[in-house]
Amino acid sequence: MKYVKDKEWLLENLHDKNVRVVDCRFSLVDPQKGRKEYLQGHIPGAIYFDLEQDLSGKIGEHGGRHPLPTGEDFRHKLESAGISNDTTVIAYDHGEGAFAARFWWLLQYFGHDNVYVLDGGFKNWLETSGPVTTEIPTSKQAVFQLNVRSELLATYAEVKNVVESLNKVLIDSREEKRYLGLEEPIDKKAGHIPGAINKPWMNGLQNSHYLPVHEQLQRFADLDFNQSIIVYCGSGVTAVPNFLALKEAGFEKVKLYVGSFSDWISYEENKINTLI
Repeated sequence: MKYVKDKEWLLENLHDKNVRVVDCRFSLVDPQKGRKEYLQGHIPGAIYFDLEQDLSGKIGEHGGRHPLPTGEDFRHKLESAGISNDTTVIAYDHGEGAFAARFWWLLQYFGHDNVYVLDGGFKNWLETSGPVTTEIPTSKQAVFQLNVRSELLATYAEVKNVVESLNKVLIDSREEKRYLGLEEPIDKKAGHIPGAINKPWMNGLQNSHYLPVHEQLQRFADLDFNQSIIVYCGSGVTAVPNFLALKEAGFEKVKLYVGSFSDWISYEENKINTLI
């Protein structure tokens, strides 16, 4: 796969000075859990990036629960972590794939190509006796030049236009019961953006590993390679594994609606579709 590296690759490159490992473990239920787990043990050389503190911006009236961080804020954090435009970066989470993928997408969006997700995450790393340490690495200040790739981001205005004209494919990446509005454990409203189809993000992984490309192609067999696609979820996190899977499968015109459903429902006038 183009954007996913296995444990063997990381073991071979773990001590390469040009490789930076990023720990993205996080729990939406307990926001402090990921950092605590990092301090209790992590892959040697890994530096911690927190979903809410590092991979998201400030929450406002609009923008969703995990809005896009500013370029300058993210650049500063990358530079403090010793990540330059020449650094090869590999991110991992516990094995869900979503939090590491969020970091991967952000780095891609801000102009960095050599960034990957660790297949299997920390769960597989432990199960296969990968080395673990509690040592916090030090980082030399780096220089990172931003090169924003606006073609990877779908704005609210663009999604609004899609709903009105149906000129692009809109994919809701949440589990089916949330898409149908049968259950909503997080957001204040239930249902999905009108016109969206459902492709649950977790169906692209099995036992914390991304499905191979030919199986991802089967998941998206009803889509046209020439179509423009926008993926969303609740807050722009779990949609990213679908974004990554689509890119791996050869779909080029793919965008992430970072604000996602939590941003959509922040506009009271917006319609919502449900099974009921």
